[in-house]
Amino acid sequence: MTVPGSWVEAVVAAGAVPASHIPEASLGRGDVDEFIGADPVEGGELRVEPLSDARPLAPAAVCFLDGIEQWRVVGYGGITPIVRAHAAAAIRRRGPERRLRTVAEATAEVAITRLDRLPAGVRRALEGAGVRVLEFPAEEAGQPARALAAVRVEVQRTRTALERRLGEAWLRALAAEEWLVVDGVLSDSAALSEHPRALGVVKSHGAQYFEGAELERALTLADGHRTGVFRPKARGARRDIYSWYVRLWPWEGNDLLYGLLRLEARAHPETIALASPIAAWIRAERAPVATPDRRWDRLLYPIHDVETYLRARAPRDLTPLPASRLPRTAS
Repeated sequence: MTVPGSWVEAVVAAGAVPASHIPEASLGRGDVDEFIGADPVEGGELRVEPLSDARPLAPAAVCFLDGIEQWRVVGYGGITPIVRAHAAAAIRRRGPERRLRTVAEATAEVAITRLDRLPAGVRRALEGAGVRVLEFPAEEAGQPARALAAVRVEVQRTRTALERRLGEAWLRALAAEEWLVVDGVLSDSAALSEHPRALGVVKSHGAQYFEGAELERALTLADGHRTGVFRPKARGARRDIYSWYVRLWPWEGNDLLYGLLRLEARAHPETIALASPIAAWIRAERAPVATPDRRWDRLLYPIHDVETYLRARAPRDLTPLPASRLPRTAS
């Protein structure tokens, strides 16, 4: 599908071979798959705490921040993919009346390719089309599978930057008793990771913080319990943060990661004092259930609501349709 009047139409007219492929990887982001390490800050080793006696935190208002990413291969210059990517982020606020309303949003559209690998005419058309062009690393060009993996990294960076800018800007408007709940890590942002009422909610668990008995303790956490607070060891540009796990639903009979969330908040003694009230609050956010999303066991309904809002406003040509990709033949 070529979008009429768009930069896609311009590069196809200049000689790019049209394509229409939406990789599964375009539907979301993952977590890093590596051992990070962490230091417990509640006691000498990672422990488990029940939430049965914890009084849930009850903020007067909560703002929920999330984003989406969608991308599609729209053409090829030789064997080099040309990708159209859309990223969007929004903050929806829930006040005393319990209704979610959009208070901030932002979008970005980019083209992703390797300009030096495109035919001259296609390159000129793309450079003159008025769209922001990102390039994946030169060493990933050549084999399309590697190129698309590199494209995914660029799309995720675009989405992350959009969410970070929106969240940091909204902190200045946050009222005294209001919290900002971010879908994902806080530690990519100095402002978010240092704010006393910002909370990161992490659904994916590729990063490993413990080994041996402590890892087993974290991953077999019972329903209605949290782990002790720990400090993940810094990697890259990520900031100092406190973190802990909470289980939303019983995992037995399902999977170790079923209903498991990791929370992030500022590295401060007050975070330790609030760890159980925050965990009890977040556990209460599991209702209503965020079905039919397949991640419902770890997806808070207000975050699901933000995603639903953004996807309803996303470009239709970037939404996968249940259509056949079989070649058309004459009848």
